[in-house]
Amino acid sequence: MTLSHFQKLDKLKKYIYLLISNLLLFLIFPLIRLISKTYYEKNILPKLINFTCNSRPIDYQRKKVIPEAKGKVLEIGIGPGSNLKHYDTDKVISILGVDPSKELNTIAKKRADKNNLNIEFLIESASNLSVESESIDTVVSTYALCSIPEPNKTLQEIKRVLKKDGVFIFSEHGLSPDKSVSFVQNSTDFFYPKISGGCHTNRDIEKLLLENNFNLIEMNNIYLPGTQKFLGYNYWGKATV
Repeated sequence: MTLSHFQKLDKLKKYIYLLISNLLLFLIFPLIRLISKTYYEKNILPKLINFTCNSRPIDYQRKKVIPEAKGKVLEIGIGPGSNLKHYDTDKVISILGVDPSKELNTIAKKRADKNNLNIEFLIESASNLSVESESIDTVVSTYALCSIPEPNKTLQEIKRVLKKDGVFIFSEHGLSPDKSVSFVQNSTDFFYPKISGGCHTNRDIEKLLLENNFNLIEMNNIYLPGTQKFLGYNYWGKATV
């Protein structure tokens, strides 16, 4: 096969992916949730979050930031434990994993058993942490600030628990600077969080950090390849208090 044939096959795969994902996101999942909210949130949503949070592009982003965590680590929105395999065990003393979902916590515990990590799970809200002030060396957030109900309170809690020389490491998706993409993000926000565990694709992560008086020491942006643009505008970097 020639190069042009391979290129056509790649385009065809992308079109098929877009077609299937759009059908799921905008028709099938909303319909199932409409029929039975309880069934959807107990049986489909945890698996959906686990699947999407472990896609190749997102996992690649995790690899960029997680190995930099050190000391006593607090991970907010630990979810199904997708980051656990990326921690550098030579640098990390212990990990506190925070998430309110018991269903996702079950998945995370299974992943924790496979990794040589000293980890404790806290099933609670990141906006009201039962963690001592100025006790954490590194706070980690990956694809969590989009779905946390009170992001400003959560960021203030992160500032509270970080040591003076602590670092906040993040990789998040959020509001795109492109008007056509941000239009889709804003116009779908009335229903998308209901089928995605509260995920708001239109949160401006950089603005949130600056408004909460974080000092950005690194900020990067990219559209994740192989991901729909309204879901795939990524922010990653580091901040201090």
